[in-house]
Amino acid sequence: MANKSTADKVATIQKGYALEGATIELGAAIVDGELHKDAPVRLPLSMMNRHGLVAGATGTGKTVTLHMMAEQLSTAGVPVFLADIKGDLSGLATAAAGSDKLAKRTESIGQAWSGKTFPVEFLALGGDGDGIPVRATITSFGPILLSRVLELNDTQESSLQLVFHFADKNNLELVDLKDLRAVIQFLTADEGKEALKELGGLSKATAGVILRELVALEAQGMERFFGEPEFDTAELLRTAPDGRGVISCLELPTLQTKPMVFSTFLMWLLADLFEDLPEAGDLDKPKLVFFLDEAHLLFNDASKAFLEAITTTVRLIRSKGVGIFFVTQTPKDVPADVLGQLANRVQHALRAFTPEDAKALKATVSTFPVSDYDLEETLTSAGIGEAVITVMNERGAPTPVALTRLRAPESVMGPSTGELVRSSVAGSALLAKYGTAVDNVSAYEKLTGKAGAPTGAAAAGQPPAPSPEVFVPGSPDPTAVDDEARRIEEEILGRPSSRQPGSGGAGSGPVSLPPARRQAPQSGGMMGDITGALGGALGSGLKSMARSMGTQLGRELLRGVFGTSSRRRR
Repeated sequence: MANKSTADKVATIQKGYALEGATIELGAAIVDGELHKDAPVRLPLSMMNRHGLVAGATGTGKTVTLHMMAEQLSTAGVPVFLADIKGDLSGLATAAAGSDKLAKRTESIGQAWSGKTFPVEFLALGGDGDGIPVRATITSFGPILLSRVLELNDTQESSLQLVFHFADKNNLELVDLKDLRAVIQFLTADEGKEALKELGGLSKATAGVILRELVALEAQGMERFFGEPEFDTAELLRTAPDGRGVISCLELPTLQTKPMVFSTFLMWLLADLFEDLPEAGDLDKPKLVFFLDEAHLLFNDASKAFLEAITTTVRLIRSKGVGIFFVTQTPKDVPADVLGQLANRVQHALRAFTPEDAKALKATVSTFPVSDYDLEETLTSAGIGEAVITVMNERGAPTPVALTRLRAPESVMGPSTGELVRSSVAGSALLAKYGTAVDNVSAYEKLTGKAGAPTGAAAAGQPPAPSPEVFVPGSPDPTAVDDEARRIEEEILGRPSSRQPGSGGAGSGPVSLPPARRQAPQSGGMMGDITGALGGALGSGLKSMARSMGTQLGRELLRGVFGTSSRRRR
């Protein structure tokens, strides 16, 4: 390899990236210190669901890389999910302005650059920010993910699963934190002694510990993330009227104070998609590409059950047409069982200032195929906006390793204005569905006999009208919005839709809340019984019918790999 000429090395890269189908253009190869725009480096669109890793030290350009990839995925008609941790990704909704420096860079790699805007839906966990509120019910979130948020040990996690089992069996709907708190208080009170005894594995002391953690969580203001209306993850699968994929940008303005909550919520979104999507096999392009930024937060101090559930989800969701890209500093942040499933690698520069850094560098180099590069030297000397890349080609084999100067994004590499973001949110079809929190009758009301009180942040009274220059996904026509919802259900989720063609949607007449994703209970028979058992650390096999009152229809619960509940919308 050391005797190969520069021309031979370039030819190897050219041959390795000569792909036939649609691709994501990543940049141009750098060989022996020289940039070769005639040696483009690209990633097959059909291989995006083989998952990937974008890694590198702080400040090396990881966020710009996923920004650039998201633009091209959207252009190809692929919906994208991004967690906007630093606030920079909202710039996707604003066209970038050119400059002489930018023109010189893009010309050097053969990129035909022009400033563009992209269809962006702004989301915010529980309304903590300017975006559409994203909430989950406690029941849907499940005991394993909730244990992660509460930082419970394995014994306490198993006990929490028993609490969920009791609630499911007794038709006590766990919608928000006060519902779960009410169930635990009942089990630890005198009137719940017999029920607690029947659960067997749940001690009063452990229940008390879980209760205290719940109270602490509420004291931190985290109750706003749990409740109704619950976010339907099928919203992440939408395309814009012009055929481009909608980029769902989840704002995380206070990540540093609640890292466990945010990282676990991202996993809930993935688990929910996993339970809901049908098998798709090999596709020309993925149904969704999901970028998990600050991925190390997922794995820090994770329980065995949680790690097993992540590994299972990553392994199996590929066949459902979803690609996951983990974004973190070094590959060692990702467990080996997960890392082994990430076929596409974009490795930015690493630092080797400490013995620990040097060890991480050697470990990173060992994960790449044999190449014409001295990777230890290359990874420590790569500049900002450069990365070492190897991906899976259309035949399922790794492409040659290539140091690559990456393409420049065509939208703003930074935040959009607050006015543009608020205008986009105000004009979104999702605001009427999720903007106002509701509190229907659930476990708390059943156990205490008290009337429900609103929980979570409500939408502002009269939102400003959207600017005509701002693209708002799904906003032009209520009927078109409903038709898009029907398309997602029938074509992407693979099930018949109950929506009537032309029935209208958000914005037609008075705003009404969507029915909850539950099936109305029927009298008698097995509808009120538990079938199966609470089996395994992941709660698999637990089935029950939860009943709901007020405006809700009820929903079948099937505990999945995270103990989450899958839905069957009708």
